[in-house]
Amino acid sequence: MTTELMTGPRPDGLVPVPDLQATVLRDGYHRGTLRVTEVIAAVYDRIEARGDDAVWISMVPRPQAMARAAALDAMRDALFGPAGGGRAGADSRLPALFGLPFAVKDNIDVAGLATTAGCPGFAREPTSDAPAVAALLAAGAVCLGKTNLDQFATGLSGARSPYGTPVSPFDPEMIAGGSSSGSGVAVAAGLVTFAVGTDTAGSGRVPAALTNVVGIKPSRGLVSTRGLVPACRSLDCPSVFALSVADARLALSVMAGYDPADPYSRRLPGLAGPGWPTVSNSGRRPRVAMARPRELTFFGDAGARAVHEHGLSLLRELGVELVPVDLEPFLAAGRLLYEGPWLAERFASVGEFVLAHPDQVHPTVRAVIEPGAAITGVEVHRGLTRLRVLRRQAEALWQDVDALVLPTVPTSYPVAAVLADPIGLNSRLGRYTTFANLLDLAAVAVPVGFHGGLPHGATLLAPAGQDAFLADLAARLHACTGLPTGATGHPLAEATAPAPPTPLVPPTPLVPAGPGRDVVDLAVVGAHLSGLPLNGELTRLGAVLVRRDRTLPRYRLYALAGGPPRRPGLLRTTRGGSAIEVEVWRLSTQAAGRFLLGVGSPLAIGTVELVGGPTLGFLCESAAVEGAEDITDLGGWRPYLATASPSPSTVDVP
Repeated sequence: MTTELMTGPRPDGLVPVPDLQATVLRDGYHRGTLRVTEVIAAVYDRIEARGDDAVWISMVPRPQAMARAAALDAMRDALFGPAGGGRAGADSRLPALFGLPFAVKDNIDVAGLATTAGCPGFAREPTSDAPAVAALLAAGAVCLGKTNLDQFATGLSGARSPYGTPVSPFDPEMIAGGSSSGSGVAVAAGLVTFAVGTDTAGSGRVPAALTNVVGIKPSRGLVSTRGLVPACRSLDCPSVFALSVADARLALSVMAGYDPADPYSRRLPGLAGPGWPTVSNSGRRPRVAMARPRELTFFGDAGARAVHEHGLSLLRELGVELVPVDLEPFLAAGRLLYEGPWLAERFASVGEFVLAHPDQVHPTVRAVIEPGAAITGVEVHRGLTRLRVLRRQAEALWQDVDALVLPTVPTSYPVAAVLADPIGLNSRLGRYTTFANLLDLAAVAVPVGFHGGLPHGATLLAPAGQDAFLADLAARLHACTGLPTGATGHPLAEATAPAPPTPLVPPTPLVPAGPGRDVVDLAVVGAHLSGLPLNGELTRLGAVLVRRDRTLPRYRLYALAGGPPRRPGLLRTTRGGSAIEVEVWRLSTQAAGRFLLGVGSPLAIGTVELVGGPTLGFLCESAAVEGAEDITDLGGWRPYLATASPSPSTVDVP
C-alpha cells in the first residue's frame, strides 16, 4: 500500500503555503522570528490569490484583522521586549491560541459577520459571538471569516450551497465533503491553523477524510451550542478541523466548558486526562473494536479498502489489540437519523422558513426537511424506543473494548456524480458516521493514506467523555502514517508526545501590567464578559482574557434599567458587600485608550479590588442603582442571566 501525495512546487502557482501548525507559529512568536502581522498578511495574500474558491461566505475585512494582529504583536512586545521570549514550550505567558488564524462555519455566530447557514434569505446579523467563538478570541486567536457549508448543515457532500461548491484540494473534480466543506478546505489549503465546524451526522469528519486533515467531533455537550443555527439540536456538536490532532485538541480545549444557558450542555471530563494507557488496569493492551470484513463496504473502491487495512496494521504496530465485532447495531442506529424523531427535529429547527420560502432553499435540502412536518408523535416515540434498544446493544460492546475504528467514509465521488444523485450518494458518504451522536459517542477522524492521489482516513470512536483517550490514540496513529499535513506539503510538526490541552487561563501568572509594560488590564463584570453581547468590543481591539477572578467582598451588583443589551452596575459599598465574579482582559495601551473613550454614563472606569490584586474595571454611579434590582446574592452577571426572562439580546434565535 502506498501513500501517494504530490509534493514539491504546487502546480497552481499560488502564494506558497505557510506552515500554520500551532507549534510552528507559537515557537516563532516566542523566539521573535515571526510577527502575527506577518502571518495574517501572508494568509490574506494566499486567500486573495486563490480567488473565488467557494471556501468563504464572508470575511473579516483585511484592515480589521491586521489591526487585531498588530494589537497582539504589541502585547507580545510588552511581555518580552524586542528580543525573543525563548522557546514556546518553556514559556506560558502568551495566551493559549496567540496569533493563530482560524475560520468559523457560517452557521455559528461571529459578531459583525452575517450568519447565513448557507441560505442568503435566512441571514441574521449577530451582535455577539457564539460562546465557543468568544472563547477562541479571548485566547488570542484571529478570526478571518465564515466558511461555506451545505445549506442548513444538511448534507455530507458540500454540493448543496448557493455560494458554490468547495472542491478537493487534490482534484478539483472531486468533492471535499460536507456539510463543513469550507472549514475542511480552509485548513487543508493552508489558509488557517484551525477551523470550527459542526457535526450532526458526520459533518465534522467527512471533510477531514476527503482533505487529509484531522476532524475532532467532541462528546455532545462538551462545547456550547449557543449561537449555532441548529440542524438537529439534540445532536449538534461544534467540531474542529486542524492539520494535527494536537492543534485540534488545543483549540477544542479552549472552546470546551459547561454553559448553564445551553440546555444541552453537560459537565464532561473533556480533553483533560492522564493520557493513553499502554496497559489498562486489567493488565491487557488497549482493545479497539473493528468491523468484521464482510460488514465493511467500500462500494467497489478497492483503494479505500486498502488504505483502511493499512490503518489497521498501524494500530497493531502501536500495540493495540483489534477485536472483530458486530457492526449492525451501529449501522441500524445511523439509519434512524433520517426517520421519525430526528427528521421532525430538523423541521423544528428551520422547517417553517423552508415552507415559507421554498424558492430560497436548495431543492435537495428542501426535499430532506419538508417531510419532517408530517412525522407523528407515535412515530417519534417508536423511533426513540428503537434507539434505546440499539444503544443498549452498543453498550454491551463498551464493556469489552476501549474504542471502535472504522473508515471515515467508504469512498469519494466527483462533484458531477453527487449532483446527479444527491441523496443516494450522500447516504453512502455517511454510512460510518451518522450513528455517532445518536449513540452518544465522541470521535476523531485522522488521515491514514492516499490512493489514486486522493486521501482516505479512519475514525476512532468511544463513549462520551473519552475525548482525551481518543485524542491520544488518534495522535499516535496519525504520527505513524508519515503523511504531510493537508495539501500544504509540510510534515507533521515534531513533538515528543501529544501535547496536553492548554487551559484558557495559563497555569503560571502572566506578567502583571505596570510601569514599563505597554498593556492595560481591565476587569469586566457584565455585557463585556466572554460570549455576551458587547464582548466583541474587546476582542476586535485585540484584547485577550487573562483570568477569571472575584472582587473582594466590598461590592454590590445591580441589574440596570434599559437595553438591549442588559447591563449590570457594580458599586463599592462600606457595608453589606459581597464577592462578585469578573473577567480580567488585557489590551495594549493604545487599544485601551480607544475602548475607554466609548465608556459612557452611568458606567465609569475605576480601581476594582480583586482577589488577584487591584486593577482597573467597570464601576457604576450610585445614582443609577436607585430603583434597580439588587442581584448581589447571585454572585455575578451570568447567574442572573440564567435566571432572568429572555430578552432579544440574550435569546438564541434559530
